[in-house]
Amino acid sequence: MENKFRSFEHSNPEFGTKNLSFITVKSNNLRGRGDICIYIPENCPDNVSVTILLHGVYGSAWSWALSSGVHEQVDRAIAAGEIQPMILLMPSDGMWGDGSGYLNQGEIDFEKWIIEDVIQAARQFCPEFISDNSQFFIAGLSMGGYGAIRLGSRHPKIFSAFSGLSSITSIPEFSFFVEEDLKLYEIDIELALIDSLVANKHTLVPFRFDCGKEDLLIDYNRKLHTQLLEAGIDHIYEEFEGGHSWDYWKNNIMKTILFFNLHTNTNL
Repeated sequence: MENKFRSFEHSNPEFGTKNLSFITVKSNNLRGRGDICIYIPENCPDNVSVTILLHGVYGSAWSWALSSGVHEQVDRAIAAGEIQPMILLMPSDGMWGDGSGYLNQGEIDFEKWIIEDVIQAARQFCPEFISDNSQFFIAGLSMGGYGAIRLGSRHPKIFSAFSGLSSITSIPEFSFFVEEDLKLYEIDIELALIDSLVANKHTLVPFRFDCGKEDLLIDYNRKLHTQLLEAGIDHIYEEFEGGHSWDYWKNNIMKTILFFNLHTNTNL
């Protein structure tokens, strides 16, 4: 496959662990380099589905794998026959400030980094597994939940389903986590999740979101759930024990993975 990036560096599988590899590409959308961690299951079939997992503020491409062991959880579920094989893509957000929000910020387009470059890099890295028939899903935690729900709602031709865990639901909530001026986030469109979901309600693919009952974002997630009910938008919303922490995300990410498995073209 033709190299679409000026530079494309990947880790040596001889030194990898638990079916993880790392990719660094130079992205025009980022005006610099971006990192991606990728999990490929053993005996991976062709036309495999692909799940993009977006990290939260302060994190990077390593966060999901090395803070939740999500790749090991998926490995076990595949081995047990609970889910179809899938590839996990875990990109950095672009590494701007405390967190980019996966937004278009003018000269740097963090949205296109995810929906264009990350997907293209994965296709280029493993063309024997990812084809034009492969389905893509997107999920994330906190800022990544915000990104996943917003991007999932805006790009139904790319994603077959989407999910958010402990999601930020609008720009003011970023103030709980970042030191950057919130005005720097406000140059894009459809910034509140409810605005994006309503604006794209006629093309929405299946989606879910959940939040811990002790999470500082619980009231905002409950409000989004209520707004969606009032707007007549079909969705799944769940609450579980826990707060805004890796314990919660580690313990609940498989609910999202199982949801995506239900929406693959070939189910068990």
